[in-house]
Amino acid sequence: MRRKLSSSADEDNDDSSPKASQAANDAEKKTFSTAKYDVARHSDTLDRRKVEKALSPAQLSPDSSSSPAKRTTSPKSPHSSSTEEGEDRAMNFRGRRRFGMRSPWSCSLLTLTASLSSLLLMLFILHSFMTRQLDSKGCDMYYTRSLFFNFADFDTEHTRFAAKYSLHLYREVGFDEDPKVKGVPVLFIPGNAGSYRQARSLASETVQYYYNTVQQNKEVLNTGATSIDFFSVDFNEDFTAFHGQTLLDQAEYLNDAVAYILSLYHDPRRSQRDPSLPDPSSVILVGHSMGGVAARTMLTMPNYQSNSVNTIITMSAPHARSPVSVDADLVRTYQRINDHWREAYSQEWASDNPLWHVTLISIAGGTLDTTVPSDYASLTSLVPNTHGFTVFTSSIPGMWTGADHNQATWCAQLVRPVARSIFEALDVHRPSQTKPRAERMRVFKKWYLTGIEDTAEKNLPQIEPSTLLTLEDQSNSINPVGKRLVLRNLGQSGQPSVHVLPIPPHAGLGQKKFTFLSDLPLKDTSESGYLDVLFCSVLPLQPGHSAQIFSLNIDLSHGQTGATRLACKNAASDRIVLPASYRTSTQPFDKKPPFSYLQYDVEDLAEHQFVAVVDRAAESRHAWAVAEFSDKVDSNMLVEIGLRSLLMFGAHFKMPATRPLVTTYKIPALHSSLLAFKLHLGNQACGEEAELFTPLLRQYLSDPHESRYFVNVKEANVSLHGIAPFMPPPLRSQAVSDGVSLQFWTDPTCGSSIDVSLEVDIGGSLGKLVMRYRTVFAAFPLLIVALVLRKQFKVYDDNALTFLAMSLTMASAASMKPPPAGRSGWGTNATESAIDYTVNDLLLGSQDPIFWVLVPTFGLISAGIIVVMNYIALATISVLQAPLTLLASWSAGTKRDLAKNSLPAFSSTSPRRRIITASVLLLLVSTVIPYQFAYLVACIVQLATCIQASHHVRENRTEANHNFYNYAHSILILMLCVLPINIPVLVVWIHNLAVHWLTPFSSHHNVLSIMPFILLVETLTGGHIVPRVTTRLTYVTNVFFFLIAVYAAVYGVTYAYLLHHLVNCVAAWLVALHFSVNDLSVSGLGRMLEGGSDDSSGDTKKRP
Repeated sequence: MRRKLSSSADEDNDDSSPKASQAANDAEKKTFSTAKYDVARHSDTLDRRKVEKALSPAQLSPDSSSSPAKRTTSPKSPHSSSTEEGEDRAMNFRGRRRFGMRSPWSCSLLTLTASLSSLLLMLFILHSFMTRQLDSKGCDMYYTRSLFFNFADFDTEHTRFAAKYSLHLYREVGFDEDPKVKGVPVLFIPGNAGSYRQARSLASETVQYYYNTVQQNKEVLNTGATSIDFFSVDFNEDFTAFHGQTLLDQAEYLNDAVAYILSLYHDPRRSQRDPSLPDPSSVILVGHSMGGVAARTMLTMPNYQSNSVNTIITMSAPHARSPVSVDADLVRTYQRINDHWREAYSQEWASDNPLWHVTLISIAGGTLDTTVPSDYASLTSLVPNTHGFTVFTSSIPGMWTGADHNQATWCAQLVRPVARSIFEALDVHRPSQTKPRAERMRVFKKWYLTGIEDTAEKNLPQIEPSTLLTLEDQSNSINPVGKRLVLRNLGQSGQPSVHVLPIPPHAGLGQKKFTFLSDLPLKDTSESGYLDVLFCSVLPLQPGHSAQIFSLNIDLSHGQTGATRLACKNAASDRIVLPASYRTSTQPFDKKPPFSYLQYDVEDLAEHQFVAVVDRAAESRHAWAVAEFSDKVDSNMLVEIGLRSLLMFGAHFKMPATRPLVTTYKIPALHSSLLAFKLHLGNQACGEEAELFTPLLRQYLSDPHESRYFVNVKEANVSLHGIAPFMPPPLRSQAVSDGVSLQFWTDPTCGSSIDVSLEVDIGGSLGKLVMRYRTVFAAFPLLIVALVLRKQFKVYDDNALTFLAMSLTMASAASMKPPPAGRSGWGTNATESAIDYTVNDLLLGSQDPIFWVLVPTFGLISAGIIVVMNYIALATISVLQAPLTLLASWSAGTKRDLAKNSLPAFSSTSPRRRIITASVLLLLVSTVIPYQFAYLVACIVQLATCIQASHHVRENRTEANHNFYNYAHSILILMLCVLPINIPVLVVWIHNLAVHWLTPFSSHHNVLSIMPFILLVETLTGGHIVPRVTTRLTYVTNVFFFLIAVYAAVYGVTYAYLLHHLVNCVAAWLVALHFSVNDLSVSGLGRMLEGGSDDSSGDTKKRP
């Protein structure tokens, strides 16, 4: 049976009996002040019937102690009156002590310890993130002289977004200032809050490279290269990362823009294109950040023109996963886009794949990108390697440095290879304006990948012999089989010389490889250089015919008969550049000439018999070269160690003294992006011989393509973007991570062993949690608050105790473990298909049990965050209610005591005004404003309610006032935990108002999403605490908060937007409880909003 919150006069008179007074005194010992300190050890086995029998109705009523006008008195003798006055003074003194003890600022030792521990841990993690395992910044600024032309005629006749977005054409001052189109269209798409002017660096490079290089080279022009018309879209700095509808709007506008751009080439007034060339039918897209996601979204929109896009290059774009999950439309849009791409590439026949002709390249900035985790740029779960790949900027030849989120648009080392790759992929003779897909993929791999990958294609088999090398049969320049070639100083003989290495027999294919390293560049036969590497085969030719076949003839036979003639291919086109590593080297991007490196498997050299290293230096030069054939078993090592052993003891190994030029150590256990390690390399002792170069280290992953170089390495920070939390599995289920590989180039002439040790960097590993788990703190704090409120309501409903203060129950909630999900606390789906792309959506996004400790870690940090939030709220309330206290003191004057005694439990505005306010707000939500704005208003109103409640507690320290203040404060903390989920969409709405875009959001005007919050907040303005529930309905409240806690822990990170709706359901339930004490009618609603009670005395409260 539900107990009423108010008491009648007869019940108050019954309390004057000695027996009732004694029972009341005993019951007061178990009220708020006692329960809040003993909540951790409070027993749920209290006999409710005994408590209800002992407690008088007046004491259970929150209004009884603050409504003296309602009580009736009977005549008493003077002696009895004086005795009662003494007892009242004693009880008042004890009550003041109780109120002083239960100050909301008080904190238990356990809560204080847990809070300080969590805050220290969080500060240490943030400090590690900002100071440890940091990559050096090596990007150079790119400077331009830009000129943009706006297409004013691209208006509402072409697109419905013409009033919000605009299209621009880039031109470079001093090169091309003509607004007419004449080349191949390329469209730049800015990202979240990005500007169309971010296209300047890349567009300027394409202009300058064309006029300075391409236009001067007829051979390149004959391959299909031409000028580029660089377009850019102005999205008015839209916040695409926060709002799914904005992403869809941009994609629709982009398709309209592509159709308009293609139409320009059909208009003779707007085009200066060669009429003999076919008109373009597709546009190359370059997207930055969310612009890359918008580019992929275009291909899923209804207004997409088939085959109008076939090449997409993205920079720092979060393809695999939404950067935030606070908007339902954004999460669903991501799912729909990614499902479309996966389904397309899962088709058996190319004719059934609408994306068969599309190539997608994703460029990631690495650890320097602190805006979007570079793990999200991975295409492993979306695109097969035949149609695209992911590469990190530190892997791109010649760049060798990371780039932060915005540097990707202006980094000179990046825009140059991107511009050159676009030119090389062009074929103006085709309507698509690009080469076929397979050729485009070869071009992009050439410019973006290192060339050392196992899947790297070599040019040597495709080129024709261009050099005729003639040697005498008994030449001393032929090295013995298996002997390493080492050249320390070139040009000592003053004339060209040749050093020949016989290629080992082909019996053991795949067991040997050829490696070459030099500090000199390798040039083609037609170019002048100091060093050539030729792969030769015996070619019997008649004398006098060589000049007609080969472009270069090197005759070292000295006119002797019986000389051997070799037809040779120049390997310069397969040259791999490596950062120079000397004693003075500090960073791989230092302005030093790079090393030249060649690597071939012996099976790739099956048609050749010799390798010739030609020294063409005419004078002595301080330069060196090393060439050798080595066994793969000696150069490729597998470090067999488990992850637990690696974390506890590290890995230690020694490179032998007689080692190859290149040695690779593969560590399969090291594959997590959450771990960071420190690598230590021993000294390389070369003895009497001067070392050729210092050790060079390449740390790499095969998929995604991430390589990091360390020059002159002695110590190195090893971290990677491998298996990351919340990332979907690879597109191909058989794809398995090989872990990280450490590739060392060491001077083989030194003849000394080198010790290598790899140990975990705990501080650096903690810093890696920031980028991968920062969205956790939008969900886990709500988990803590839900557990606290669950405990508060349980004690309140079960034991007739007043509502507990939030800060004093925090230790109880922090000690409760989050509900487990899956094995070892990690979530797995109950049913899985062949490839379940949602398998890592649960809890903390990983199935590796080694990271189970992160669950209580984030729980502890979240508890500390809630404690800090609680005290910030208390401080804010105290500061804001100070003017009310001063006003009350001034108005009361000398009659302060009288005013204090006549102060009602709570005062508020009229019910009519509150009903009108709520109705108007709901009407606006249904038409103009998003419900997120109404939620912000509700939070402000709730804060005002807490301020007023705090003022009443200060002015009239009654149990009812304290009780209501704690309840209102707890609801405020609950609403503040949900507020960050609503803020991003509110920011998008405000931005749209700023750019005069008044089209309402179709998905954010659901009145039911905010009505319970508004009704609850308006109800609390009347000063009513939620009634106790003594029936089985009390389990409903318990289950509601438990479900919120479970959902926040399991799905809160991936689907954070649903947390608002779950808390909204709790608000609806609390509103229903408030309604339960009134008649379900309009008059009952008015009484409930006014703060009236169900008493039958007929007395009316008066406002002071």
